[in-house]
Amino acid sequence: MVFTLVRGATLCGFAALVLLVISTATDHWMQYRYSGNASNQGLWRFCINRKCHAHTLNVAFWDATRTFMLLSVLSCLAGVVLGATASNRPRSRRVKIGGIALLLSGFLAILALAIYTGMTVNFFGKRYIDWRFSWSYIVGWISIILALVAGVLQLCAHQRSMAEPIPASVSVTE
Repeated sequence: MVFTLVRGATLCGFAALVLLVISTATDHWMQYRYSGNASNQGLWRFCINRKCHAHTLNVAFWDATRTFMLLSVLSCLAGVVLGATASNRPRSRRVKIGGIALLLSGFLAILALAIYTGMTVNFFGKRYIDWRFSWSYIVGWISIILALVAGVLQLCAHQRSMAEPIPASVSVTE
Protein backbone atom coordinates (compact mmCIF):
# COMPACT_ATOMS: atom_id res chain seq x y z
CA MET A 1 0.00 0.00 0.00
CA VAL A 2 2.75 2.44 0.96
CA PHE A 3 4.78 1.65 -2.17
CA THR A 4 1.73 2.41 -4.30
CA LEU A 5 1.26 5.71 -2.49
CA VAL A 6 4.86 6.76 -3.18
CA ARG A 7 4.61 5.75 -6.83
CA GLY A 8 1.32 7.63 -7.19
CA ALA A 9 2.87 10.70 -5.58
CA THR A 10 5.84 10.49 -7.92
CA LEU A 11 3.56 10.19 -10.94
CA CYS A 12 1.49 13.15 -9.74
CA GLY A 13 4.70 15.13 -9.16
CA PHE A 14 5.91 14.28 -12.66
CA ALA A 15 2.63 15.54 -14.13
CA ALA A 16 3.03 18.74 -12.09
CA LEU A 17 6.59 19.13 -13.40
CA VAL A 18 5.51 18.77 -17.03
CA LEU A 19 2.70 21.30 -16.57
CA LEU A 20 4.97 23.75 -14.72
CA VAL A 21 7.49 23.63 -17.57
CA ILE A 22 4.75 24.10 -20.18
CA SER A 23 3.20 26.98 -18.25
CA THR A 24 6.52 28.74 -17.67
CA ALA A 25 7.74 28.38 -21.25
CA THR A 26 4.64 29.24 -23.27
CA ASP A 27 3.34 32.64 -24.37
CA HIS A 28 -0.34 32.35 -23.48
CA TRP A 29 -0.65 33.70 -19.96
CA MET A 30 -2.87 36.54 -21.12
CA GLN A 31 -4.80 37.35 -24.30
CA TYR A 32 -5.87 40.85 -25.30
CA ARG A 33 -6.65 43.10 -28.25
CA TYR A 34 -3.98 45.57 -29.30
CA SER A 35 -4.96 47.99 -32.07
CA GLY A 36 -7.71 45.57 -33.12
CA ASN A 37 -5.28 42.63 -33.40
CA ALA A 38 -5.41 39.46 -31.35
CA SER A 39 -2.42 39.44 -29.01
CA ASN A 40 -1.07 37.28 -26.24
CA GLN A 41 1.80 37.33 -23.82
CA GLY A 42 3.78 35.02 -21.61
CA LEU A 43 6.52 35.55 -19.09
CA TRP A 44 9.25 35.91 -21.69
CA ARG A 45 7.66 37.56 -24.73
CA PHE A 46 4.49 38.97 -26.27
CA CYS A 47 2.92 38.15 -29.62
CA ILE A 48 0.83 40.34 -31.94
CA ASN A 49 -0.67 38.62 -34.99
CA ARG A 50 1.54 35.58 -34.30
CA LYS A 51 4.74 37.64 -34.48
CA CYS A 52 6.51 37.36 -31.15
CA HIS A 53 8.94 39.78 -29.54
CA ALA A 54 10.83 39.89 -26.26
CA HIS A 55 9.22 42.04 -23.59
CA THR A 56 10.33 45.64 -23.97
CA LEU A 57 8.89 46.83 -20.67
CA ASN A 58 11.13 46.15 -17.72
CA VAL A 59 8.45 45.36 -15.14
CA ALA A 60 9.50 43.92 -11.76
CA PHE A 61 6.48 41.64 -11.44
CA TRP A 62 7.52 39.72 -14.57
CA ASP A 63 10.96 39.17 -13.09
CA ALA A 64 9.45 38.04 -9.78
CA THR A 65 6.98 35.73 -11.52
CA ARG A 66 9.70 34.23 -13.74
CA THR A 67 12.01 33.68 -10.77
CA PHE A 68 9.38 32.00 -8.62
CA MET A 69 8.20 29.82 -11.52
CA LEU A 70 11.77 28.69 -12.30
CA LEU A 71 12.41 27.94 -8.62
CA SER A 72 9.13 26.02 -8.56
CA VAL A 73 10.21 23.93 -11.56
CA LEU A 74 13.57 23.13 -9.92
CA SER A 75 11.94 22.23 -6.61
CA CYS A 76 9.40 20.02 -8.37
CA LEU A 77 12.18 18.29 -10.31
CA ALA A 78 14.03 17.61 -7.05
CA GLY A 79 10.87 16.21 -5.46
CA VAL A 80 10.17 13.92 -8.40
CA VAL A 81 13.76 12.64 -8.55
CA LEU A 82 13.86 12.02 -4.80
CA GLY A 83 10.50 10.24 -4.90
CA ALA A 84 11.45 8.14 -7.92
CA THR A 85 14.79 7.03 -6.49
CA ALA A 86 13.21 6.03 -3.18
CA SER A 87 9.91 4.59 -4.40
CA ASN A 88 10.75 1.08 -3.22
CA ARG A 89 11.86 2.36 0.21
CA PRO A 90 9.08 4.53 1.70
CA ARG A 91 10.95 4.80 5.02
CA SER A 92 13.72 6.63 3.22
CA ARG A 93 14.45 10.24 4.06
CA ARG A 94 14.34 10.84 0.30
CA VAL A 95 10.59 10.33 0.34
CA LYS A 96 10.16 12.87 3.13
CA ILE A 97 12.51 15.44 1.57
CA GLY A 98 10.90 14.85 -1.84
CA GLY A 99 7.48 15.52 -0.34
CA ILE A 100 8.74 18.74 1.22
CA ALA A 101 10.31 19.77 -2.12
CA LEU A 102 7.00 19.17 -3.91
CA LEU A 103 5.10 21.22 -1.32
CA LEU A 104 7.69 23.99 -1.69
CA SER A 105 7.23 23.83 -5.46
CA GLY A 106 3.49 24.32 -5.08
CA PHE A 107 3.93 27.27 -2.71
CA LEU A 108 6.51 28.95 -4.98
CA ALA A 109 4.14 28.58 -7.94
CA ILE A 110 1.26 29.98 -5.85
CA LEU A 111 3.43 32.97 -5.05
CA ALA A 112 4.35 33.44 -8.72
CA LEU A 113 0.76 33.22 -9.95
CA ALA A 114 -0.55 35.42 -7.15
CA ILE A 115 1.95 38.15 -8.07
CA TYR A 116 1.10 37.80 -11.75
CA THR A 117 -2.65 37.85 -11.05
CA GLY A 118 -2.56 40.94 -8.87
CA MET A 119 -0.24 42.92 -11.08
CA THR A 120 -1.96 41.94 -14.31
CA VAL A 121 -5.34 43.04 -13.01
CA ASN A 122 -3.90 46.36 -11.82
CA PHE A 123 -1.42 47.01 -14.66
CA PHE A 124 -3.00 45.56 -17.80
CA GLY A 125 -6.61 45.68 -16.67
CA LYS A 126 -6.41 49.47 -16.88
CA ARG A 127 -4.59 49.52 -20.25
CA TYR A 128 -6.66 47.01 -22.20
CA ILE A 129 -10.42 46.73 -22.11
CA ASP A 130 -10.75 43.33 -23.78
CA TRP A 131 -8.31 41.01 -22.00
CA ARG A 132 -8.40 37.65 -20.21
CA PHE A 133 -6.11 35.09 -18.66
CA SER A 134 -5.25 32.29 -21.08
CA TRP A 135 -4.41 28.60 -21.05
CA SER A 136 -0.74 28.82 -19.90
CA TYR A 137 -1.91 30.65 -16.79
CA ILE A 138 -4.61 28.04 -16.13
CA VAL A 139 -2.09 25.21 -16.62
CA GLY A 140 0.04 26.92 -13.97
CA TRP A 141 -2.81 26.71 -11.45
CA ILE A 142 -3.44 23.05 -12.30
CA SER A 143 0.25 22.29 -11.75
CA ILE A 144 0.03 23.88 -8.30
CA ILE A 145 -2.75 21.51 -7.31
CA LEU A 146 -0.81 18.50 -8.61
CA ALA A 147 2.42 19.53 -6.86
CA LEU A 148 0.68 20.06 -3.53
CA VAL A 149 -1.19 16.75 -3.80
CA ALA A 150 2.04 14.93 -4.71
CA GLY A 151 3.85 16.48 -1.75
CA VAL A 152 1.09 15.55 0.69
CA LEU A 153 0.94 11.99 -0.70
CA GLN A 154 4.70 11.53 -0.31
CA LEU A 155 4.66 12.85 3.24
CA CYS A 156 1.69 10.61 4.09
CA ALA A 157 3.48 7.59 2.59
CA HIS A 158 6.57 8.35 4.66
CA GLN A 159 4.52 8.83 7.84
CA ARG A 160 2.53 5.68 7.20
CA SER A 161 5.67 3.64 6.56
CA MET A 162 7.11 4.80 9.88
CA ALA A 163 4.08 3.36 11.68
CA GLU A 164 4.48 -0.09 10.09
CA PRO A 165 6.84 -2.67 11.61
CA ILE A 166 10.11 -3.20 9.76
CA PRO A 167 10.21 -6.51 7.87
CA ALA A 168 13.26 -8.61 8.77
CA SER A 169 14.48 -8.67 5.15
CA VAL A 170 14.45 -4.87 4.65
CA SER A 171 17.33 -2.59 5.53
CA VAL A 172 16.41 0.96 6.62
CA THR A 173 19.87 2.50 6.38
CA GLU A 174 20.26 5.40 4.02
